[in-house]
Amino acid sequence: MKVVERYIMRRATAMFLASLVWTLAIVWTTQVLAKINLVTDNGQSMLTFFEVAALIIPSVVPIVIPFALVVAVAQTLSAMNTDSELAVINAAGASRWTIARPILLLALAASVFSFAVDNGIDPYARQKNRQLVAASRADLVSLIIQEGTFRKIDDGLFLQIGERLPGNRLGGIFVADSREEGASLVYYAKTGSIVEKGDEKVLMMNDGVINRRSVTGDLSVIRFTSYAFDLSAFMSASNEISLLPKDRTTAYLMNPDPNDKLFQREPGSYRAELHQRFAEWTYSLVFALIALAVAGDARSHREARIHPLITAISISLFVRWLGFFAAGNADKGLNYIYLLYAIPIVASAISIWFIVTARTMELPVAWADGLANLAGRIGEGWNALKLRLARRGTSGQGA
Repeated sequence: MKVVERYIMRRATAMFLASLVWTLAIVWTTQVLAKINLVTDNGQSMLTFFEVAALIIPSVVPIVIPFALVVAVAQTLSAMNTDSELAVINAAGASRWTIARPILLLALAASVFSFAVDNGIDPYARQKNRQLVAASRADLVSLIIQEGTFRKIDDGLFLQIGERLPGNRLGGIFVADSREEGASLVYYAKTGSIVEKGDEKVLMMNDGVINRRSVTGDLSVIRFTSYAFDLSAFMSASNEISLLPKDRTTAYLMNPDPNDKLFQREPGSYRAELHQRFAEWTYSLVFALIALAVAGDARSHREARIHPLITAISISLFVRWLGFFAAGNADKGLNYIYLLYAIPIVASAISIWFIVTARTMELPVAWADGLANLAGRIGEGWNALKLRLARRGTSGQGA
């Protein structure tokens, strides 16, 4: 590799890693917030929460890497063009391959890494994640006997324990059950206990009342000396781990178990997931070619209607949206599966044509002008707002 190629590789790699870290952090944070109920609802420790959060990373990496790469390549080449480095390289007689080679090597490495994560690490991380979530929900006894807590046991079923008494007894038991359509049940008992009979667990409530309110508003009150509330159904449901096609290994997707109930109901979803994994890793190469077609040639600043980074990201987002659309419908027929592979191939072919013919890929003139005008209006509005705030501050000091 030439000195110039190593220089471009070093700059692009540094920018890629920086973009990857920040982009991954933002996307990972949004995904982690959806799991906060492990701590708030299921009473698990922060250690379990962070373990689940760490297992989310492999599912995010293959989606984030192509966008981090297009940002890195477009920004690196744009900065080199601003510093007239691309013009010097062209004037020295170097071919476009000198610029493209280090970028494509970086893109190839990113693609291989995405393929390895998507097909090797992510399925096992997803399975481990589901096991942790199921285990946290299955620990129902330790969950409900916490004093003064209001816990959700199931959809429409909530339970609160007032206090723990000697002899493994519970005091101040409150249960709200609205699972039955058209009726709402509220149980209150002074004392109670968890009774285990084999694999069955029963909440035995003593000396209490049941308030039943119908959909018409009629209220009935029933007093009881002893009442058994079965918890076994919730325990068995919590212990079951349902694996979706995304959670399966690639080897399993290629040869699913014929007795798999989900496979029997939705065989197309397994085929769609398999082809999506084989097509998704190519987007790093596609986005690198798009960035090269947009910003890989030296040009005057007056020629650019809009910054190359914005152009490259806009085109990449459109291509990736097409990929998501095809993946979302791949279980409906073979045409969408063909489209999964056709989108990156066509996008790559178009980008290569722009590169080979020494043309610059740009947004349509109307789009570029619209974005430029929008950016100008936003800038003018921001400057006017700052000026107004400055005037108010000056008048306030004068008063």
